[in-house]
Amino acid sequence: MNALRFNLNGTWVEETSLPPTTTLLRYLRDSRHLTGTKEGCAEGDCGACTVAVVENDVNGQPVYRAVNACLVLLPMVQGKHVVTVEALSRTGQGDPRSKPALHPAQDAMAKALGSQCGYCTPGIVMTMFEATYRSDLTAPWQLDDQLCGNLCRCTGYRPIRDAATQVAGTCPADSFSKALPGSKPTSMALSYAAGPQRFITPSTFDELWAVLDMHPEARFVVGGTDLSLEITKRFELPETLISLEGLPALKVLDAQTSGFRIGSGVTISELETFAASRLPSLHRMVRYFGARQIKHRGTVGGNLCTASPIGDLAPVLISLGATAVLHSRAGERRVKLEDFFVSYRKTQLAPKELLSAIEVPAVKPDARAVSYKVSKRRELDISTVSAGFYVETSDANVVTVARLAFGGMAATPKRAASAEAALVGQPWSEASIDVAARALKNDFTPLADHRGSAAYRSLVAANVLRGFFDETRADSNRQPALRDGHAATVQPGVPHVA
Repeated sequence: MNALRFNLNGTWVEETSLPPTTTLLRYLRDSRHLTGTKEGCAEGDCGACTVAVVENDVNGQPVYRAVNACLVLLPMVQGKHVVTVEALSRTGQGDPRSKPALHPAQDAMAKALGSQCGYCTPGIVMTMFEATYRSDLTAPWQLDDQLCGNLCRCTGYRPIRDAATQVAGTCPADSFSKALPGSKPTSMALSYAAGPQRFITPSTFDELWAVLDMHPEARFVVGGTDLSLEITKRFELPETLISLEGLPALKVLDAQTSGFRIGSGVTISELETFAASRLPSLHRMVRYFGARQIKHRGTVGGNLCTASPIGDLAPVLISLGATAVLHSRAGERRVKLEDFFVSYRKTQLAPKELLSAIEVPAVKPDARAVSYKVSKRRELDISTVSAGFYVETSDANVVTVARLAFGGMAATPKRAASAEAALVGQPWSEASIDVAARALKNDFTPLADHRGSAAYRSLVAANVLRGFFDETRADSNRQPALRDGHAATVQPGVPHVA
């Protein structure tokens, strides 16, 4: 059946003729006239278009997830429940003359005076709506993380944060919490066409290979946080999109004694939860990956396969010794993640092949593993320089293994071979790390752009390596915990002179 079907504010809807590149935002406003969802930036930065979608969490339980409607293509909500701000207020006792009963998030915003012009308010309320039903808000920094994807030009953030503090994690036994068990997403399997465009979501690998045989020119998509920008900003209309979101094998999160298998379809927010107690250096990086709305849609595979030299995941995963698992009809093959990137925006993926998982070996108890992200803003910003460091030392405190990986320093994420060679076999000491930091000039000749000059990048790269030593000099197994969530982004205050 050539139909898109999903639940919108409690009612199942079907569409059979809309282009599959229609964003959820445009559909809500243009087709359903639900204009509470606003368009601000149309690129996932401002949060004015935030809505809630019911997704399964890492334990398979349905939860509300705030997402940017401007980045979600309509077929991406196939079989799911979508909630917009219009659904939050209900008139009492069925009497249309009754005053609407506000949702706790709306009531808190009003009482805290968190709204002024009101344009951004619906998106903020929907972000707070997700927070209302979260049961994992255990640290103060998580509230900042929850709200960082919403911008407000009028009110100031203190009253908004005050309102969020009142409702976050309260989990009221209301109609929304009671509806969750019955709102579990159904199959996303889909073969939809409108005009010259197609959107196909296979549910098995056999279906995927068959689709690729018919449409070898098709592009893969999962979260859409990058590809959707080509549609909304460049006005490109890809003819055939194949979504990998319906393949359960790509959602695996498996922890074994020997290491971890992370499916390429795992979202960044799911990875953040998984890595918190298992891979602290990876968790530290994804804390500042982007806004929560972005982390709910962006995936591990998407971030790696775009092969951006400033992608956040690659450096830390390379430092952890990760392997990329590539999957085709012929089966699986494995390549070291550091070899996966062959040139600017190019990977080892062959035609009709996909990245199915990342395998990360267990971190040794006495290893030092830390990641860094340097950016102009702490929240919701792209890296100028990012890094992942991993060092093992002998009982005599001599470096036996060193993997120092950087992003933003070359056309691809890359290990610093000269700096590593300068460390291995040397004592773990300030003098040795200084030699290694100076050796970075032999590893990289960074480009200059609007985020930083080549000289700045070189200086910062050396300083974060020195900072790594400062963090881990006292003892081994130093994978520092977040201090109010702010330790992951490093802004060197008084730079060392290299």
